[in-house]
Amino acid sequence: MISVEHLFVEFSAKPLFTEVGFVINDRDRIALTGKNGAGKSTMLKIIAGMQQPTGGTVAIPRDTTIGYLPQVMQLASERTVMDETLLAFDHIRDMQERIQQLNQELSQRTDYESDSYMALVERYTHEEERFQMLGGMNFQAEVERTLTGLGFERSEFGRPTSELSGGWRMRIELAKLLLRRPDVLLLDEPTNHLDIQSIQWLEGWLQEHSGAVVLVSHDRAFINNVTNRTLEISCGRVWDYKVKYDEYVRLRAERREQQLRAYENQQKEIADLKAFIERFRYKPTKAVQVQERIKQLARIVPIEVDDVDTSALHLKFPPCQRSGDYPLIVEELSKRYADEAPYVIQHVNLTIKRGEKVAFVGKNGEGKSTLVKCILGQIPFEGHLKVGHNAQIGYFAQNQAQLLDPELTVFDTIDRVARGDIRTRIRDILGAFMFGGDASDKKVKVLSGGERSRLAMIKLLLEPVNFLILDEPTNRLDMRSKDVLKEAIRDFDGTVIVVSHDREFLDGLVSRVYAFGGGSVREHLGGIYDWLKVALLSSPEGSTNVARNKKQLKNTTEAPSGAVGGANPSGTAGGANPSGTAGGAAAYQQQKAAARQRKKLEDRVKALETEMNELAAAISLMETRMDGSDPSLYEKYERLRQQQEQTETDWLEASEALEALG
Repeated sequence: MISVEHLFVEFSAKPLFTEVGFVINDRDRIALTGKNGAGKSTMLKIIAGMQQPTGGTVAIPRDTTIGYLPQVMQLASERTVMDETLLAFDHIRDMQERIQQLNQELSQRTDYESDSYMALVERYTHEEERFQMLGGMNFQAEVERTLTGLGFERSEFGRPTSELSGGWRMRIELAKLLLRRPDVLLLDEPTNHLDIQSIQWLEGWLQEHSGAVVLVSHDRAFINNVTNRTLEISCGRVWDYKVKYDEYVRLRAERREQQLRAYENQQKEIADLKAFIERFRYKPTKAVQVQERIKQLARIVPIEVDDVDTSALHLKFPPCQRSGDYPLIVEELSKRYADEAPYVIQHVNLTIKRGEKVAFVGKNGEGKSTLVKCILGQIPFEGHLKVGHNAQIGYFAQNQAQLLDPELTVFDTIDRVARGDIRTRIRDILGAFMFGGDASDKKVKVLSGGERSRLAMIKLLLEPVNFLILDEPTNRLDMRSKDVLKEAIRDFDGTVIVVSHDREFLDGLVSRVYAFGGGSVREHLGGIYDWLKVALLSSPEGSTNVARNKKQLKNTTEAPSGAVGGANPSGTAGGANPSGTAGGAAAYQQQKAAARQRKKLEDRVKALETEMNELAAAISLMETRMDGSDPSLYEKYERLRQQQEQTETDWLEASEALEALG
């Protein structure tokens, strides 16, 4: 469909791409990857025709339509959400006018046997077929489905877009782009402003889309669920892998090993040639051989090796004083921003134990940030909230970057908070968060918003705290940086609340999920995929989503449960020997193991009870919808019944095991 040949791009006399070539075929699902600054966004702009390369060609068939969503857009409109979205169908209205003009011209012609008349008929037929294929003028329902899929409530369709935040305006632009159904979709970080449910809806839409998709994203779960091919930009070239991202990571590691071996062999060859030249340069009897070695050395093309992968860097939080057993207790908390306004959150009850790592999830605007502000004491509220004894909170928010000293360099900013051995590894840490090389010497005041956010995150990681609250910490991080951050949080022995829409980041990190929605906060024991599985089955649209995303549900079911190291569920202090004897230590360790086993079984029983209740609700809802009009509902109903039976069996086994402990 689209052919890129001999592409060459140069910035300030420095080449970004050299002799790049690849083809985008129909139905391709391509993940465009590479380190920050490699040129991913530039490549999308060139394909979209918004930027011209220094050399080479991008061949696009004349009738091919391209839709492009950049990372940042300047959006200003006084239209309502619905009216703005309906602009996506201006091309259909234009097409309707062209069809009417062609029809009028045909009615006025009488030269029915002429070639020009037959060409006109063919053109009219083509336009009419395309018009009907795009749905004609029956697009209102599709607009509503797309807006609700991207998180809008129907009550918001008449709201002026000028009242919306930048993130919600970007959702409107994404909706317009999807509704136009271009032949090729170019998406630059499309999930940045989406919640988990909207991301899953977008995954399903892209899987069913009949055209090609090229996307840049740091959401690993998203690109694994959507793409089947990976293009990596590295060392000014494009490497084409006909596999999903996870498989690409494995193949890339193998390729880099081959590069390193080839590089080392080449360096040895160069060293040998130089040693021969230097040794016999002034011996007349070796002049011919020396000249041959000089020519041979000049013909060598240096082998480039991909940048060192810093994701293996281990970053550990500095030690901090131990907090109380319950860093946070919330009872009957409610919050509204005006006396007559509806409650944002109401009757919230939650208790977080020391060492727990939990996630706050839900659609934007459902109260996650509101509850965080209540915890931090930034806003008043109704009810009771207690921050535990000696809890030292470290908070990361989007405006955290504004608190950095603009006159310090990147290196000095981190050097001032680093303690102990970590100071010898500051440059490695900065490199892991994309501040390698000369970037560490930049002053904070010249950094972009994204760079400042990353620097603020590093600063927080090195400060001694025992209670972390992180609001969308991965928004501006690439995958390697997210891996470093995730490992650091997983090994952190304090308490963590993470507000995030990144499933891959939360998976294996949190052991409890608090879902915000409709003013309430519901607790779900288990990891993020445990919650997603229950949410898919219990929602009114769950059965449809499961049918459309069978693979997604399979991944959800098979995902790790989210058990996290570093937590101490028993609430006892570890590492001490209370009796002072070897026997006492052994007995103490046995008690700890028994307590952990009991806690694990208790949590398992509670989780299964919750799942049984929600499965029962989903089955009850399914029974009301089975009127014989849709035979597939019976298959879904049977699957839910089988899952209910299995869950009841698992609950019985766990309950008996718990009773056996006494």
